[in-house]
Amino acid sequence: MQIVVLAGGTGGARFLRGVRAAAPEAEITAVVNTGDDVTMHGLRICPDLDTVMYTLGGGIDEERGWGRAGESWTVKEELAAYDADPTWFGLGDRDLATHLVRTRMLDAGYPLSAVTAALCARWQPGVTVLPMSDQRVETHVVVTDPDSGRPQAIHFQEWWVRHRAALDPAAFVQVGVDAARPAPGVVEAFAAADAVLLAPSNPVVSIGTVLGVPGLREALVASPARIAGVSPVVGGAVVRGMADRCLPAMGIEVSAEGVGRHYGARSDGGLLDAWLVAEDDAADVPGVDVHPRPLMMSSPEATEALARAALDACTR
Repeated sequence: MQIVVLAGGTGGARFLRGVRAAAPEAEITAVVNTGDDVTMHGLRICPDLDTVMYTLGGGIDEERGWGRAGESWTVKEELAAYDADPTWFGLGDRDLATHLVRTRMLDAGYPLSAVTAALCARWQPGVTVLPMSDQRVETHVVVTDPDSGRPQAIHFQEWWVRHRAALDPAAFVQVGVDAARPAPGVVEAFAAADAVLLAPSNPVVSIGTVLGVPGLREALVASPARIAGVSPVVGGAVVRGMADRCLPAMGIEVSAEGVGRHYGARSDGGLLDAWLVAEDDAADVPGVDVHPRPLMMSSPEATEALARAALDACTR
């Protein structure tokens, strides 16, 4: 069985861990958001790729859901002592090694997909991890500058990490996405898939950014496999992250139904054949099979059960 999962961030990484447990014999490909990527202190940082790699490779800080377990912060403290900007973004000492290797390989001319494969050779995630594109794409957020009162675009990481999403977003702009192309292996994975899953990741800045790469959405819709998505909203609230700050800016209701309707029915030009929602959430998504299931990934067993339910939805 060949499974493709579109993912971004902590929720996507943990869901992938459940898919791997639910289908241990399957060939699993993760197509991961790179719109959160940023250059800090001269290093190229790919938060979602690293979170997937560390989570599946056993190196993640489970409590935070990002970064390395057993991390130390000596370099961060030294940078702060120099008052080196940006002071609001911290690089852990263990994590720093990943960024050093990645940046050196990118500077040597290797594409991001090849760099990701080289990094995963150490971590052995048990799935094929692909960036959505080898071309640089960065999500920016249009906000009102608190000092001048004028609109300005800031990098997503500044909005999320520095401001904790407190600045009201007027729009999300994926800089560079129009010139991007699906990374090698992405289109081929969709064409060969027996099941395609949309992880419970942010519909705007994770899944939405992946789908913004020209040709990728078309390849997804053309897949012979059924497409099942998992709602990131439970009981009208996001489980993790800042999707509740992103969805209203796009005119999307913060609910399982709202996100399902945003993705739309595949039979009507959208994406979904099936949509998993929490057991207590009512969701009317025309043209889509809605499956109420426990969605909280509160334990390895619960996460595996959720992944199995999503796979089951692809076989109906």
